[in-house]
Amino acid sequence: MIWLLLGGLAVFALAPLAWMLIRPARLRGRAEADLALYRAQLDELDRELETGRLDAAQHQAARLEVQRRILAAPGDARDIEAPGRTPALLAALVFLLPAAALGLYMVRGTPDMPAVPFEERQRMAEAENLMLETLRSRVAALDPASETGRQGQILLGNAERSRGRLAEAATAYRVALDARFDAQLAGDLAELEIERGEHAAAAALIARALGSAPQEPRLRFLSGLAEARAGRAENARRIWQALLSEAPPGAPWRSVVERQLQTLP
Repeated sequence: MIWLLLGGLAVFALAPLAWMLIRPARLRGRAEADLALYRAQLDELDRELETGRLDAAQHQAARLEVQRRILAAPGDARDIEAPGRTPALLAALVFLLPAAALGLYMVRGTPDMPAVPFEERQRMAEAENLMLETLRSRVAALDPASETGRQGQILLGNAERSRGRLAEAATAYRVALDARFDAQLAGDLAELEIERGEHAAAAALIARALGSAPQEPRLRFLSGLAEARAGRAENARRIWQALLSEAPPGAPWRSVVERQLQTLP
């Protein structure tokens, strides 16, 4: 009886999906889909802050990362007509997929499998730390002026940043920039410096990067963000308003800039 109940619940859960698949559809361009996903992520971060699962610093850092992805998203948002679908086939799949999943679970499933114990998670964390130490030692053995050494420093910076070691990540990024300046990497480091509260260092990096890419939206956005975090709201407003005035109407990052403008005093 319980299996019939579970199967019925699965069919009920998939019914909205079936309707979405059967009705005439239009597929949006990748930029529009990405933008919708990023907006959902921003909303979820706000909910995490409200419920206390993120503190203010974690919330701000996570929002900044999502905003960076929006600014780096491709700008092609053209609509694409979806090909026709066969309603009968889709309707059959709604019933067949849960049945197949249930059958597979009954054969292969292990409902009594215990959760990963704390000791195992601790061992996994220790293994990750060991891998990071190995990466540090190998990168340190490379010539930082070589391209291999430079790429190693970028990889190390990414790894350090993912572990929340912002100062170490900034050091690795700077070594890579000293080997060869790159506007994109300078933007990454500037974003990191903003997270660390080093607004003057971020502004200097952005100014240099804008010298080689003066119209890069992400760099201009970060320039305004550095000014805003440093307490210079009018400078930030001027930078972001200029960015919006020159932005294409369909730019996927417009809403990010507009939202930041609304936060200024």
